Amino acid sequence: MAKPIVVIKFGSSTITKSSGEVNEEILEKIAAQVSALHKQYDIVLVSSGAVAAGKSFLKKYKGQIQERKAAAAIGNPILIAKYNQYFQKYGIAIAQSLCERHHFSQREQFLQLKETYQELWKSGVIPIANENDVVSNVELKFSDNDELATLIATGFGASKLLISTSVGGLLDQNGKIIRKVDAINDAVLTVVNTDKSSTGLGGMISKLTFTNLATKLGIKVVIFGLDHGNGILDAIDEKIGTVFEAQEASLSARQKWLAAGSLIAGKVVLDSGAEKAILHRKSLLSVGVKEFIGEFAKGEVIEFLNLEKNLIAIARTSNSSQELIKNGGEVAHADDIVVV
Repeated sequence: MAKPIVVIKFGSSTITKSSGEVNEEILEKIAAQVSALHKQYDIVLVSSGAVAAGKSFLKKYKGQIQERKAAAAIGNPILIAKYNQYFQKYGIAIAQSLCERHHFSQREQFLQLKETYQELWKSGVIPIANENDVVSNVELKFSDNDELATLIATGFGASKLLISTSVGGLLDQNGKIIRKVDAINDAVLTVVNTDKSSTGLGGMISKLTFTNLATKLGIKVVIFGLDHGNGILDAIDEKIGTVFEAQEASLSARQKWLAAGSLIAGKVVLDSGAEKAILHRKSLLSVGVKEFIGEFAKGEVIEFLNLEKNLIAIARTSNSSQELIKNGGEVAHADDIVVV
């Protein structure tokens, strides 16, 4: 029997001190708790912290893109060596996985990544993923590691995604942790603090954006704090943090990859009739399109928007935008459309 998969994400503010040094107490805590889950789950750790760990070695660091790349080049080996040091105490080998956005948008590369992780798990090795900041194209970067963790979780069919945060969960307007969220809606978003940490890129809005995607694709998400109880162990048992319930999603692995991993080439705005057809899992013909936004080629991935410009689906196109505008035809087949 295959083990359930759990993806656990740690941000820069968790992994490093304000000075940029790796927080070894935290790494020791992570290694101890993850080792306790190791026999039960196939685990992926998604860890930020490379830029924070490396920036102090650069003179007059100001956070510009080339400086961040240089800092990541310095910080990556420091960070992975520290992880290795603490996991070795429990007889667990770790592997570094530096990912780029195209590893997920191109299905063949994504499947190779998945097969590599499965090979590591067979030998009890835990992959530690991070964005390959040193070479990542500015235009095709992950928005942050919340996105990377979500793409791994959805693409690999994880049972749970755990996201560590310094505040311990989603806080209400009185600063108390909301223990359970059935669905992310406007009422939930109104309580969000838009502040970001001083060391990382993402804030709670980012976490909720990708939590929303993960839950819609059938994955339960827990946003938690390592300082609360036993942190990881309590979070996986849903004793702490905020638990976001998974929605029902009868999608194939390919459809989940399409919804989460693809790079968006363009958008189409649908009329009300076409929107209803899409929600009933029908194919889309150009007659139902009110507006084409951007140009796209045959086989690229686009977003379907309703008349209010809200996202309703993601699809792989049957024809290019130029062909559809000129001659009409099928925009996307039902098998290549994922309602979100």
